[in-house]
Amino acid sequence: MVSHTLISAKATPYLDIEKPIMHVSDTPPLPSFSEVFPNFHHNPASLQRSVDPFTTNSTTGFLPTQLPVNILPDVFKPLQKLAEDMPVLKLDGSPGHLATYSLGPLIDSGKALSDLTHEIDNLKIPGTDKLDLHIITALFRDYSFLASAYLLEPCWKTWNSRFSNSTTPHSTETNRKPTTSCPMGVSTEYGLGRSHLPASIARPLVKLADILGIPPFMSYAASYALYNYTVVDSHKADALSDYSNIRLIRAFERGLDPTSSEAGFILTHIHMVAQTGPLLSGVINTLEHISALRTSPAAAKTAETAAQIKTSMAQVLSTMETIESNMERMWTNSHPADYPTYRTFIFGITSQPLFPDGVVYEGCFDDKPQNFRGESGANDSIIPLLDNLCQVPMPVNPLTNILREFRGYRPESQRAILSWTESKATELRTREFFTNGGVASGGSGADLELVVLYLRVLNHIRSFRWRHWQFAREYIIKRSKYPVATGGSPIVTWLPNQLSAVLALMEEVYEVSGLKEAVHETRNGDGCALTEGDVRIMREIMEVVEGQRGKLAREVERYCAERGV
Repeated sequence: MVSHTLISAKATPYLDIEKPIMHVSDTPPLPSFSEVFPNFHHNPASLQRSVDPFTTNSTTGFLPTQLPVNILPDVFKPLQKLAEDMPVLKLDGSPGHLATYSLGPLIDSGKALSDLTHEIDNLKIPGTDKLDLHIITALFRDYSFLASAYLLEPCWKTWNSRFSNSTTPHSTETNRKPTTSCPMGVSTEYGLGRSHLPASIARPLVKLADILGIPPFMSYAASYALYNYTVVDSHKADALSDYSNIRLIRAFERGLDPTSSEAGFILTHIHMVAQTGPLLSGVINTLEHISALRTSPAAAKTAETAAQIKTSMAQVLSTMETIESNMERMWTNSHPADYPTYRTFIFGITSQPLFPDGVVYEGCFDDKPQNFRGESGANDSIIPLLDNLCQVPMPVNPLTNILREFRGYRPESQRAILSWTESKATELRTREFFTNGGVASGGSGADLELVVLYLRVLNHIRSFRWRHWQFAREYIIKRSKYPVATGGSPIVTWLPNQLSAVLALMEEVYEVSGLKEAVHETRNGDGCALTEGDVRIMREIMEVVEGQRGKLAREVERYCAERGV
């Protein structure tokens, strides 16, 4: 993989959006979950360090199985020093390289960091020939932070030059207003990034990415968020459930201060994902119970298995209540007016006016320009997991293609479990199962409680995506005319593409399942097989769905008109 002059990654399998991530049988049934994911119920602390840190587990969920490594091996101390000295505001409160726009010149001098690619193969677990993937991931995090800071430092300088009431980028003033608005569809808001990544960063970054099976650019999981935290008290029970106990390892602007908006933006995501162990368990158990009902539909077991399905779905619902409660704290943890500052450093290359000709990774890819998508919360696996469980159909269009391409930026283990759940739900036809109340299409004896549970899970997908749209609207759209999100998707139309799909599905299921009619009969005093609580919940949910479909359409039309989209 490594030559004396060039590094070439694998044939970028992480960007093949049509190719399955993991092999599954072409004909059902699929292998059982325990066969494919034998470590799911193991104590995460017992897993070898040669195992992917993001191995999905019933305890740690989509977070790493151990706390992320924050101290690098001695040979990589120059990298650690650069990463620590890089932020606009360092841990000790003094200005770092990005505060004075000195990072690029320092890297270009060759004095601060040499090419350490050859040292990566030495990162073996003592007494074995296996790489320590936790250290590999920590190095990927730090090199990708450094790469983004280097490439986007000129954009940071351009962005700061547009502010009249702050003469230096390390000013303590955060609620700054641009002196002029950015012209529609051009890059003057940020200018241009650097189009060349030096070999001292590019070569090791590409090699590390190749080992991990992800693109060589900053990602949500392996870099910016999910492998970028430590805790104040590691002995505290449920240490990650206490937001105040979490700290960042790396930051671009003021994120090493836990009260800053940059810290709040990242820590809120970590606080949400910390709850995904029970969410995964609920989803997997639901699929396995439906599978049992499909394969052994004996009357004596049907009622018992149906009750197990309801219990598992209830676990999904209760976990999502906690996750969404943590998500709602974003408004206070990270102030919308501050977002445009640190956002500068998480843009990617793909579809960005900042990099019209891509970026050359020196010594890699035959020195041909590359394009990779930027860090995005859309790469989180919570909602894709629920999309799979519920078989939410997405429209066939270029916006959905971006959604599919984002899959390749997740850790391999997350891609694997999402692939399995998608395949298993397809095999079991879960959307049909729940819509028909657990009976065959056209059959009798539909259990409307299953329909209610299904719609309530869909409602969490809706509310999560609606809140994400609110974030995009308040943090970005109202504060910038820049047309592209950090991940390279259109800022106005991409999120509504997915949100509209789930709103449409909810209305369809409500009608086709007979639930709408049952709720209507209850309203007229005729009675039905629903509790008063279920009837009230469904009325409230569907009223919100109806209102949001209209409101979303109006907002998208308005913002598209304002931007000439």
